[in-house]
Amino acid sequence: METLNDFKNSFQNGNRMDLNFKFFSHLTDDEAADFIEELLARLGTSLNDGRLERIAEHIVQGQTRAYSRPAKYNYEEGPFIRFRKNLSETKIALLTSTGHFLEGDDPAPLGVPNMSQQEAVNRIKEFLKEKPVLSTIPKNTPVTKLKVRHGGYDISGVQADQDTAFPLNTLSILEQQGHIGELAQFAYSFVGACSQEALKKEVQQEWVKLLKQQDVDAALLVPV
Repeated sequence: METLNDFKNSFQNGNRMDLNFKFFSHLTDDEAADFIEELLARLGTSLNDGRLERIAEHIVQGQTRAYSRPAKYNYEEGPFIRFRKNLSETKIALLTSTGHFLEGDDPAPLGVPNMSQQEAVNRIKEFLKEKPVLSTIPKNTPVTKLKVRHGGYDISGVQADQDTAFPLNTLSILEQQGHIGELAQFAYSFVGACSQEALKKEVQQEWVKLLKQQDVDAALLVPV
């Protein structure tokens, strides 16, 4: 028997994996019940007049309410340096936690080659304890050669349009148009559902070194 609390949490690292409703876990049971009641009311009305935008508005309102609360982790400062160059003179690297990798270069998470997305979802708790593995992706990689697997979010949106979370193509266009000086030769991605301690203590400096080897001025970080 699934409780309302179980249902709420199932959208975040659970079996439903819908990013539109991941905010459910930040709501109380009463707030979630009120949200669902209003959602159904708007759905019924929209079926009558075809104005589906009121449904999207309600979802955005729910997201705003949930995420406007104090975060679990707050950092007063970070290791960031103010830009000293114009973007048109800047060499930029892409680093994401989306779980992308190059076709033929599967990182084999948990020692499992060709792991399916469903198995990654089912084994999410194991991922959360693992040291993250970085995948290297050349900047000229065709979209058809990009693969993605991540047990912590619904990858269907990224599969439909890779640039929504892995904007390699967009950055290439910005480079061609001269909006950025240069796109680094390699982009990087890893599964963000991983051991945060291992991320900070075991791989952080190694990854920084990789970026420095490419003489990048800045990195675009894309979390999911």
